[in-house]
Amino acid sequence: MSMRQGAADLMLGVRFAFTGGREGWTRAVLTAVGVGLGVALLLLTTAVPNALAARHDREAARSDVTFATDPMPKADDTLVIADVDEDFRDDEVRGRALEPEGPRAPLPPGVEKFPAVGEMVVSPALKELLDSGSGALLRERLPDRIVGTIAEEGLIGSAELAYYRGAEGLAEHLTAGRIERIDRFGDPMPAEEQSDPVLLLLVLVVFVVLLMPVAVFIAAAVRFGGERRDRRLAALRLVGSDRRMTRRIAAGEALAGAVLGLVFGVGFFLVGRQLAGNAEVFRISVFPSYLDPSPLLALLVAVAVPAAAVLVTLFALRGVVIEPLGVVRSGRPARRRLWWRLLLPLAGLAMLYPMIGNGRDNGDFNQYLVTGGVVLLLVGVTALLPWVVESVVARLGSGGVAWQLAVRRLQLSSGTAARMVNGIAVAVAGAIALQMLFAGVDDDYTRSTGQDVSRVQMEAQLPSGIPIGPAAEKFRGTKGVEAVYAFSEGYLGDRAHDPEHGSTITVGDCASLREVARLPSCADGDVFAVHGAEWDMGEDMTKLAAPGRKLYVDPSYEGGPEHPETAWTVPRNIRAAKPGPELVGGIDTGGFLLTPKAVPDALRPALDGHAYLKVDASVPDVHDLVRNTTTSIDPLADTVTWAATERTDRFDAIRTGLFVGAACVLALIGASLLVSQLEQLRERKKLLSALVAFGTRRRTLSLSVLWQTAIPIVLGLLLACAVGLTLGTVLLKMTGTPVRVDWTGVLSMTGIGAAVVLTVTLCSLPPLLRLMRPEGLRTE
Repeated sequence: MSMRQGAADLMLGVRFAFTGGREGWTRAVLTAVGVGLGVALLLLTTAVPNALAARHDREAARSDVTFATDPMPKADDTLVIADVDEDFRDDEVRGRALEPEGPRAPLPPGVEKFPAVGEMVVSPALKELLDSGSGALLRERLPDRIVGTIAEEGLIGSAELAYYRGAEGLAEHLTAGRIERIDRFGDPMPAEEQSDPVLLLLVLVVFVVLLMPVAVFIAAAVRFGGERRDRRLAALRLVGSDRRMTRRIAAGEALAGAVLGLVFGVGFFLVGRQLAGNAEVFRISVFPSYLDPSPLLALLVAVAVPAAAVLVTLFALRGVVIEPLGVVRSGRPARRRLWWRLLLPLAGLAMLYPMIGNGRDNGDFNQYLVTGGVVLLLVGVTALLPWVVESVVARLGSGGVAWQLAVRRLQLSSGTAARMVNGIAVAVAGAIALQMLFAGVDDDYTRSTGQDVSRVQMEAQLPSGIPIGPAAEKFRGTKGVEAVYAFSEGYLGDRAHDPEHGSTITVGDCASLREVARLPSCADGDVFAVHGAEWDMGEDMTKLAAPGRKLYVDPSYEGGPEHPETAWTVPRNIRAAKPGPELVGGIDTGGFLLTPKAVPDALRPALDGHAYLKVDASVPDVHDLVRNTTTSIDPLADTVTWAATERTDRFDAIRTGLFVGAACVLALIGASLLVSQLEQLRERKKLLSALVAFGTRRRTLSLSVLWQTAIPIVLGLLLACAVGLTLGTVLLKMTGTPVRVDWTGVLSMTGIGAAVVLTVTLCSLPPLLRLMRPEGLRTE
């Protein structure tokens, strides 16, 4: 056979796909839609690295942290900027207060001119929120007049809530990290993240698990309408074509559908790209311009999809005998062999086995072995499922009419039923393994904050010089606040500059001080020294708290800003106290405890205010009511919501990426399954019409369709659980983590997979009822 003849056969198949009447067009379009959905998701996946890089670059370009120990001197090109981030319900609001100090002060990216005092520029998403009724509480906190919006280059995502407001007097409160003087925007010290082998393993497995179901669906989509296609090929054999020629013609039809699917996929991708600009998934949003696929990866998709379509079609026809008088497929097929299907998962385990026990101390995991091993294990699901379905349905016995119709259909075409379920089985198997891996290593990336959330749920941090007493009263008057423990805090040293010894000073009323120390008795005017506190480990509090000793508040250190000397003399009536229950950060409070009347006026400006609040979570928006009170006390005050634990940012980012990707894959699974189900019903239109014409009840046929879906799904999910648990166990052993099964996660992943299929099945019932009419027997 010449290459010219082979190309001519392929082109003949392409012509059949587009000129074969309504039947050919319908099959081509169904194939194109299925392939197109997969291609669109592949293109979106190839665009993810660029989107993440774009978000990182935008974040770095607007960075306003200098990491300098000494404040920058004032000049005509400097800007004082304050971090005034907010939280509103469960959303973060990025806020900055700006005070330009000269005509050449740098403008933030995306801002055309500085807002004046009492004005602010906001992101489009924040403007929409503030203009709506749901943003009323936040609007109370931001009374400034909106004079403009932040352009795209100043935001990391379309749904980001951000604002810049005008301010004055910021230079009087310069503090590193919170209020700084800068002469340009941008990250001066880009951090190089340390490589964590376990996190890299998570990233690799996440990408493989998310992309495998897509590949499986594309492979299934190119086989839509296979039975009708084979009958057309039998007609070609009747007019003289040989077996090889018919296979090449079939490959040409699949190639046409795949190429059309690429066109559809590009269209779906462009639509999805635009929709992404209006969507936020797990608090992650992007601009459409971020989603630019890598040209090399896009080219790989464009080549791989048509090539896979041809190979899958040729592979599918290897066991089909197409003769001039028909297709030998309805006869009893040869039983599927098990041995070679087991080789795939076993080979995957063999690739992963050398890395068992590596943990994070023996370098990075071999990315090729990890990728290959996980792929082979998940491909093993697609290889084993047809054998499992065939073996089980062959043993199913008698039952009702609906059951018998379903079982007989499955016995005749178990391969088709398995193909429909393959994608969901692969997705569930991968999800179970990832759930086990994330649950297993979660403790390594989660640490306790030491905060006692049973006593305190929120903390308000007030700038120095703000009287804590009136502030505490405002908090007590806030709806939902049950208790307020208010303190003014600072640091005492034995010298005004570079002290060798020192400890903390805490000012509060007796009720508040009893929350952090054991006091013998207390009255306003008392002073205490806490002995034996963990905070003062290594300090001799007896010597430091000697009556008459002079100590200095807020001492300065070498390389840091100079502070005015403010001395305090330890009073003669100082009394001893013992450490009390831990309130902040898991460390008991030590140092000196003073009641308000014992504090000299000279000390008050050097102390920062902290109010620890116990709130009633049942009060609607209680956290935002507290934040509004904090802002009313001082615009530069900050509010923190306490949590018992916190996770590593990168671990959270990978987990969020998994959830976003899983949502997209589930959407693809649902859409592709629906297309596949409709195609199956279309092929059986005449059979269904004949059964109805002979008196079969529609309810019976509907139940038979449900059984045909339910049996393979149950088998597929059981196989997915077995493979997922195996893969999860191996991955946990690779990371050196004790193996434990998160049964809640396993059952939830399995339930989600089953729910997707049941939803698709229910959506296909209306078309099924329309097909079950005797008129469907009419033909031309």
